[in-house]
Amino acid sequence: MAGLRTVGAIALTLVVLALIGTDVTHMVAGAMTAMVSTFAIKEKEVRGQALTLALGLPVAVTAISLGALLHDQVIAGDIFFVALIFGAVYSRRFGDRGTALGLIGFQVYFVSLFVGATTSALPSLYLALAVAFVCSAVVRFAVVPETPGRDLGRLRVAFRARLAQLVATQIELLDAAPEQLEKVLDELRRGTARLHETALMIQGRLAEGTPDAATATLVQRRVADAEIAAERLGVLLLNARSAERADTLTLHLPHAPVPATGTRIRAEDDATVTLRRDLKALHLLVGRPVADDRGTGLAHVRNRLLGYRDEDNLPRASMAVQDVFRGIGEAARAVLGLRLALDGPQDESDDSPATTRSREEFDAEDIAIAGAEEAAEPDEDDRTGLRRPTTRAAFQVSVGSTLAIIGGEFLSTQRWYWAVLTCWVVFLNTASTGEILVKGYRRLLGTVLGVVAGVALAGLVGNHTWVAFALVLVFIFAMFFTAPLSYALMSFFVTAMLGLLYTLLNTYSLAVLWLRIEETALGAACGIIAAVLVLPVRTDHRTDELLNTVLTRLADVISASVEQLSGGPAADLLDKARDLDTALDDLRASIQPLTHPITPLRGRRRTARYLVALLETCAYHARSLAATAELVPYSKNVAADPRLERAGLRIAHNIEVIAAYVDDDKATGEVESGASIASMLEAEGSGAPRSGTVTYRVLRHLQRLDEGVVGLARPLDVPVAGRGRAASRAPRV
Repeated sequence: MAGLRTVGAIALTLVVLALIGTDVTHMVAGAMTAMVSTFAIKEKEVRGQALTLALGLPVAVTAISLGALLHDQVIAGDIFFVALIFGAVYSRRFGDRGTALGLIGFQVYFVSLFVGATTSALPSLYLALAVAFVCSAVVRFAVVPETPGRDLGRLRVAFRARLAQLVATQIELLDAAPEQLEKVLDELRRGTARLHETALMIQGRLAEGTPDAATATLVQRRVADAEIAAERLGVLLLNARSAERADTLTLHLPHAPVPATGTRIRAEDDATVTLRRDLKALHLLVGRPVADDRGTGLAHVRNRLLGYRDEDNLPRASMAVQDVFRGIGEAARAVLGLRLALDGPQDESDDSPATTRSREEFDAEDIAIAGAEEAAEPDEDDRTGLRRPTTRAAFQVSVGSTLAIIGGEFLSTQRWYWAVLTCWVVFLNTASTGEILVKGYRRLLGTVLGVVAGVALAGLVGNHTWVAFALVLVFIFAMFFTAPLSYALMSFFVTAMLGLLYTLLNTYSLAVLWLRIEETALGAACGIIAAVLVLPVRTDHRTDELLNTVLTRLADVISASVEQLSGGPAADLLDKARDLDTALDDLRASIQPLTHPITPLRGRRRTARYLVALLETCAYHARSLAATAELVPYSKNVAADPRLERAGLRIAHNIEVIAAYVDDDKATGEVESGASIASMLEAEGSGAPRSGTVTYRVLRHLQRLDEGVVGLARPLDVPVAGRGRAASRAPRV
């Protein structure tokens, strides 16, 4: 949608400027301004977008005026450019509006350098800028409107589609031959990760996209239920077709060993035939619109699947296969809850007792949600001065840009600004030296490949102006579409587009494109030098800080969930779980320099991947605990169990010990291991809980969490009681 919005703004700008007789140079300036005035604005509320766009025009006019006035003042122009860069980066501390205005100021000043703006050309440039901002507003608010409610609606559709894709992959998992299992498992991992990503995107838009806090919490809970139920169903299926109990880690660790196939599922068994049928029915239930429920037999399908929540309706099969049927029943319940939350009340005339029971559970939850909504205040960043990330980045980019200007002037007195642009972009959305290094490498790789494409395209386009503009629009859309997937690919489309712009400005030559590569390499090098020498943030320090945050939030979710499951006061557990997910996403992004294929530290790369996979597994079980604990205050079927309080103490202690060692190598304490969580309860004489009960499921999640947390100790060289510390320290993440 961002690509469509940007391309639409540029196309409309070009049409208007062509109709009023603007020359090609100023059309290029207008097109580039339309692009930045569209993609720079990230605010969710329409009113905020309009205000930022209105403020952006005077900022753009000021930037291009100063660019024209300083056109012949080399030293003064360079000093101002560095000051502008500092201000643009520092302004990010003021939120989305500050970030947008800083980006507009920098990019429009860059446009003045690119088109060679002079004072005599300012009237025409002012007109081009005004047209660009007006066209951006028209496309944003009328043609391709961006509102929180509309975005949330699209994400709801996307979530259902991802859920249907994941269930389809689970059907493949049931029938996959042993030699195909590795490929299906890879698809299952990707499908699970994409569903989780979509759930997080929905979480980020709920506050603005729903009418009130109760509705936002309701949708959040139903999405979380569906995500957890779908992931759990995948784990149960993998376990049912494995020779031994499958490790949940298999669904989170890339290239994990494929579990040996067991005999609990046989292709032609009655239970397997029924299982295959019901998985297909679940897929149909997920993907079919609510309007199709009546008269198509879907109500009958839904009733049958929900019936598996009752032990008496489970087919005769092994315990592991019966667990899959229970998982299907819970997934069907989650789909029903999702439909009720997203589509409102539905026809109940064909409901079975099992479906009626599920609806009553949802009604009880809805009443509880409506009566207990209080928004939590976001955590404030208490870092000040040079410790504040925006301040540190502003100084780093300013120093790097100064080096890029000096070096760029030696390469070319006319196009030195390419080095500055590269230095600028490698600092965007990065927080450590390693991230900047990887981004600089990807930028250079994409630029080299883009230059090759630019050479071919320039020869094909020739003097056909509108063909070149059409290709520019295609590349801009491709740039936005590929940005979340590959920074190198995005850089390729940017460079190929610039080759076409040079053709339009009649400044294209092989020497210019080769200079583009040199300036890009110089800018990336200057950015890396600045990141290393000026207030550096080492990658291992950054990842340790984020790892500590993940551990802290994991402990918060587990402790609060166990407390509520033990009969304690109700808490907003799903928000805590989403905070954990956000922290884990930040950690995953920060370790990219350690897991990148070019890293020479192979052992460290394996350690980083293993740790993140373990944490993802722990996060899955923590989410499942939180979702179950959320039911305790108002469910007729989920009762608090005081015994669980003791079961969570060891996990909380172990996380605290590991977090202390991550924070300080000289910390003391040992991770406790030993008897299983379930056996700890049996030792009290209360006996093991019956399979299929909520307490049994909770204990299974707690057991997996216990194993996962103890598993974190070894790669982080944290002593485990009875084992001591490793002889040599394992690589830190």
